[in-house]
Amino acid sequence: MPVTGVWQILGDSVWPIVRASLAMTIPISLAAFAIGLAIGVIVAIARLSKWRALRLLVWFYVWVFRGSPLLVQLYIVFFGLPTVGINLHPVTAAIATLALNIGAFCSETIRACITAVPAGQWEAAKAVGLTGAQTMQLIVLPQAVTAAIPPLGNSFISLVKDTSLVSSITVVELFRVSQQIAARTYEILPLYLLAAAVYLFYSTLLTWLQQKLETHFGGASKASSAQLAGRTAKPLKRQDRTAAILAA
Repeated sequence: MPVTGVWQILGDSVWPIVRASLAMTIPISLAAFAIGLAIGVIVAIARLSKWRALRLLVWFYVWVFRGSPLLVQLYIVFFGLPTVGINLHPVTAAIATLALNIGAFCSETIRACITAVPAGQWEAAKAVGLTGAQTMQLIVLPQAVTAAIPPLGNSFISLVKDTSLVSSITVVELFRVSQQIAARTYEILPLYLLAAAVYLFYSTLLTWLQQKLETHFGGASKASSAQLAGRTAKPLKRQDRTAAILAA
C-alpha cells in the first residue's frame, strides 16, 4: 500500500484505539488496582499474623499468583472455570484475575514497608497504651503507604501494560481494537506500532504523576509523622514524649 494510504489508515485508527483505551484499558486498570491494593493490604497484615494457619493460607495465595504467568491465570478463570459451572463476563474475568495477580505483588511490597517501620515506634505506641490494631492503623500503615508509593506506582504502570493480555479473552480494549483494524486493513506493523505508542504515552504520563506523588509525600513525611504522633498520644496525656519518639 502507498505511504499515503498507510498514514490515512493510521489517522483513522487513532481515535478508535484511544477510545478503547479510555473505555476499557484505563477503567479495567483502575478497578483491578483498587481491588488488588485492598487485597494486598489485607494479605500483608495476614502475613504478619500470629496465627500460623492464616499465614500459610495467604502465603499459598501469594506463591500461586506470583509464580504463575498472568496469561495462564486469565485462561484458567475465563476458559477453565466454565467447565465447573462458573461463567464470568470477559470484563469481570479480566478485572478479577488482574486484581488477584496485582494483589499478590502489592502484598509483598506493603509487607516489606510495614516491617521496615522501626521497632522503636511499635514500642513507643505500646508504652502510651495503644493496642496492636491502633498502632497498625494510626502509626504503621500511614508510614508504610508513604514508603510504598514508588513500588506501587511501578506496579500500576505495569498493570496498565498487562491489560493488553485481556484481549486474549475477547475484551475489546486498546490492543484488541488494534488487532481488529490490522486484520481488516492488513497493515499489521504500523497499527501495532501505533498501539505501542499509546501504551508508551500512558506509561510516560503515569511515571510523571508518580514522580509528583513521590515528591509530595516524601517532603511531607516527617511532618506528617510528628503530627500523627501528637494526635495519637494527646488523649493519653503523653503527647510530648511520644511525638518525639515516633517522629525520630
